[in-house]
Amino acid sequence: MKNFMKEFKEFISKGSVMDMAVGIIIGGAFTAIVTSLVNDVVTPLLSLITGGFDFSSLAITFGEGEGAASLCYGSFIQAIINFLLTALVIFILIKSINKFRKKKEEAAPTTKECPFCKEQIAIEATRCPHCTSELN
Repeated sequence: MKNFMKEFKEFISKGSVMDMAVGIIIGGAFTAIVTSLVNDVVTPLLSLITGGFDFSSLAITFGEGEGAASLCYGSFIQAIINFLLTALVIFILIKSINKFRKKKEEAAPTTKECPFCKEQIAIEATRCPHCTSELN
């Protein structure tokens, strides 16, 4: 039992498990943001276009009375619309984040490597301060 507990402690304290836990927590928070954006911003704008039509009330009832079975295909259509809107919002957010990241990565380099001694030198240097070689 001691060995089991030791292995479990090692497993829990590994970086990958902690990274996964942080990812899940951040994912939950991100889900709340995306859900709010879809429900509170995008869906009302979409209802302006569709005239406020709500698909979730569409259904086919089989039989009569309170115990009659009903096929709520409107809820399914609404779920598909919510999925597509959520996917669109996530796509736009990720695309924006990647665009920002790409701009950050494309920053001009400030150093270069001397072809003779392989030391890092200023990009504007015409002579290496380490080996005193003339640079092109």
